[in-house]
Amino acid sequence: MWLHAKHLRMESSSELVAEGKLIGETTYPQRAAKWQELDLGIAKIDFFDPKTHTVHEVKKSNKKEDAHRAQVKYYLYLLEKMGVENPRGVLEYPKLRITEAVEWDGETDKEIVERWLGEAQAILQGSCPKKLPKTKCKKCSYFDFCWSGEE
Repeated sequence: MWLHAKHLRMESSSELVAEGKLIGETTYPQRAAKWQELDLGIAKIDFFDPKTHTVHEVKKSNKKEDAHRAQVKYYLYLLEKMGVENPRGVLEYPKLRITEAVEWDGETDKEIVERWLGEAQAILQGSCPKKLPKTKCKKCSYFDFCWSGEE
């Protein structure tokens, strides 16, 4: 997050990001015609259904994670702030063949997301945080940036 906020972007050269995009495109090829990408300026939603106000987030992971739900809740927060009424979210795991609804509980979730944003702002105010353990970094697009030259 800190590196991304400082405009050090690694997504364009990341094989992991490319793999995720490929899974989204090949698993759901009809979506490009049916739904649209939505660029919110500070976030980009891959698939958005404007009729039902539903965010569809496709994950290449073979396990469900709290971070996935948090990402969708952040998107729902942004949409609500932009005036979208009753935003909804869906997480899709093609490898697991699972679809999970992500509920948005207006005020409660708004408070949670705003707390996350405050915590993120505190991190961004400081200097670059220390690296996480390598085991937590292997699937990150910044892995080579952080760990090149180290064993």
